[in-house]
Amino acid sequence: MLNYEVDAAMLRPLVPRGTELDLWEGRALASVVGFRFLRTRLLGVPVPFHRDFEEVNLRFYVRRVTPNGDARRGVVFVRELVPRAAIAYTARAVYNEPYLALPMRSSAPVSPGDSPGRISYEWRMKSRWESVSAAAAGAASIPSPSSEAAFITEHYWGYTRQRDGGTVEYEVAHPPWRVWEGKAPALVADLPALYGASFAAPLALPPRSSYIAEGSEVTVFRPRKIA
Repeated sequence: MLNYEVDAAMLRPLVPRGTELDLWEGRALASVVGFRFLRTRLLGVPVPFHRDFEEVNLRFYVRRVTPNGDARRGVVFVRELVPRAAIAYTARAVYNEPYLALPMRSSAPVSPGDSPGRISYEWRMKSRWESVSAAAAGAASIPSPSSEAAFITEHYWGYTRQRDGGTVEYEVAHPPWRVWEGKAPALVADLPALYGASFAAPLALPPRSSYIAEGSEVTVFRPRKIA
């Protein structure tokens, strides 16, 4: 997870209706996140040849206050890369998420460990392999609830603007993850082509922070429209 400070004014037009930017100590953050899906099931059913695959996404952070006063912290995706067209099609059709299918590969442990080393996720744009990577530093721990690491890793809702201008909300459930500090983070990509000119400038700078999260079993619930 490579995390960048961005101009809040740049993000506001992308904020789904019914939500607001979730700021970290007054700063708007965007993250480039790489991870692996393993043993994936759709509605409880494994889909052959679509169970284990990489994803790399660019996301930012929002919050929604429900009618009963609950504050839900969530993410909004700007771009999500996956290696299979069927996955991208399903995510666009069901969630209206901005998925793009590209050839991908990764260098990451299948199971969490105490020394995961350097982790890299790669995708091919045209004839060039691009990547996001970092190495684990120190020991992993559950981050303090008031820390930046907890802010980045513990958003349990997703929000997506729909074609009619409305918003869908879906819950993402998992236990808190152990987190390592990241060292030597790197994002090597044609940023304007991948994310657009407005994101290219802040993402070309060194990230303000980087983390490697342990991961776990995750459940993504069905989406529903919010009022």
